[in-house]
Amino acid sequence: MSIKHFMKHNYRHFNAAVCVDAAEAYIEQLKRGNKMMVTLAGAMSTAELGISLAEMIRQDKVQAICCTGANLEEDIFNAVAHNHYERVPHYRTLSTEDEVALYDRGMNRVTDTCIPEDEAFRAIEKQILQLWQKADKEGKSYFPFEFMYQLLDDPSVRSSFQIDPKHSWVLAAKEKNIPIWSPGWEDSTLANIFVSHVVSGDVKRYSVVKSGVEQMGFLIEWYLENTASSQIGFFQIGGGIAGDFPICVVPLIHQDLQRECPKWSYFCQISDSTTSFGSYSGAVPNEKITWGKLSHDTPRFVIESDASIVAPLLFSYILEA
Repeated sequence: MSIKHFMKHNYRHFNAAVCVDAAEAYIEQLKRGNKMMVTLAGAMSTAELGISLAEMIRQDKVQAICCTGANLEEDIFNAVAHNHYERVPHYRTLSTEDEVALYDRGMNRVTDTCIPEDEAFRAIEKQILQLWQKADKEGKSYFPFEFMYQLLDDPSVRSSFQIDPKHSWVLAAKEKNIPIWSPGWEDSTLANIFVSHVVSGDVKRYSVVKSGVEQMGFLIEWYLENTASSQIGFFQIGGGIAGDFPICVVPLIHQDLQRECPKWSYFCQISDSTTSFGSYSGAVPNEKITWGKLSHDTPRFVIESDASIVAPLLFSYILEA
C-alpha cells in the first residue's frame, strides 16, 4: 500500500484528516502552476528531513526555502559527520553528570541526537574560512546560502560525505539553484565561528556575509518576479523567524512599498505551539488575514503535531501525485 493510499484510508479525522487536506491542496497549487516556499524552524536538518525534502526539491515541488541558520548548516554537518553522530534514546533521564560527560566529549546534544563538534563543526571550518577570506579580499559579499553553495563546490567537502548525497536538501537546492533565506543567521554555529574570525582579524569585514535586511530586499525582488505570472504558497514547519520573516514580504510590498502583488496563495503550518500566549508560532492562520499576509479565500491548514513525523508523510504523499 502506498503512503498516499494509507493516509487517505486511515487519516479521516482530526489532525490526521488535515494532513490529507493540506497535501491535496498543496498538489492542487502545483497543478495550477503556482510555486511553493517551505520554511524550516527547529532542528529539521538534524532530524534528517532532507531524506524527503531533497526529493521534493529535485521534483520541482519546492521553489524556495527559508530556514534558520542552524538548519542551513546542520544539513551539511550531517552530511560530512553522519557516522560520528550519536543517538541518546534515554535523553529524558540524563543526569547533570551525563550532560557534562557529553560536553567533555564535544557531543552537542539536540534532543536525542548528539552532533560531534570536531567531526562536524571543525571539519568544514577551514574550507568556509577560506571562502570568507576570499570574498573579503575581493571586496565581495554573499548571502549565507551562497557561501554554502560555494562550500559544496569544494571537492574535499563533497568527497567527505558520509550520507547518500540525495538525502542532502541543501545540495538538492544548489543543484536546482533555488534561493535559501536564513534570517537571524547570527544565531548559528557558523555565524559564531565567523564572528570569532572577524574579531581575531582573520576576516576584516562583517559585511562579507550579507545582513538580514539585505535578505529581505532580495526576497522582495524574488517575490515580485515570481508572482508576475503565478502565485506562491507557504508551507511552514514550526514557527519563529523562519516563518515570520518571509511571510511579511507581502504586507511590506503592499503597505510600505505601496505596490501590488498577489498574497500568499496557500498556507499550511505544522506546529505544536500553544495559540493563547501571543506567539507567532501558535497564531491561527486567520490572524494573518488581519496583517495582510493571506486573503480571505486562501486555503489554510494547521496541523498540530510533531513535524518530524508529519512532514515526511506529507512530502511522501505529495511526491506520489
